[in-house]
Amino acid sequence: MTTPPRVLFVCVKNGGKSQMAAGLMSDLAGDSIDAVSAGTKPGISLNQLSVQSLDELGIDISHGSPKPVNEADLEAADIVITLGREATVEVPSGTELENWDTNEPSERGIEGIERMRLVRDDIRRRVEKLHSRLVS
Repeated sequence: MTTPPRVLFVCVKNGGKSQMAAGLMSDLAGDSIDAVSAGTKPGISLNQLSVQSLDELGIDISHGSPKPVNEADLEAADIVITLGREATVEVPSGTELENWDTNEPSERGIEGIERMRLVRDDIRRRVEKLHSRLVS
């Protein structure tokens, strides 16, 4: 039995985008991909609109909590995905690093749950592409 690829999703606060990405990947991939998330400057709670937007898809991330990126997570990851422009990490040699400069509807005046649905859908499309790449 082989170990599934491990993806580490990183954003700044680990309360929204990276939690959503890990939740979406876990839902899509099941045990075929190990998806975890962390933040460069983690907040104290999950973004409730992020939780609500995934709940609309039947995905429950409500029991998660923000946690910091640590060396063990970086070492264990096969690929590290940073979400947004502000999250930056140094990855070990041989670890793939990819940045997803995600859709930010607030730059167009879109807020609230409508904003979060657009962010979720952008991340979901990217997760689906990554999943296809990792399992092929």
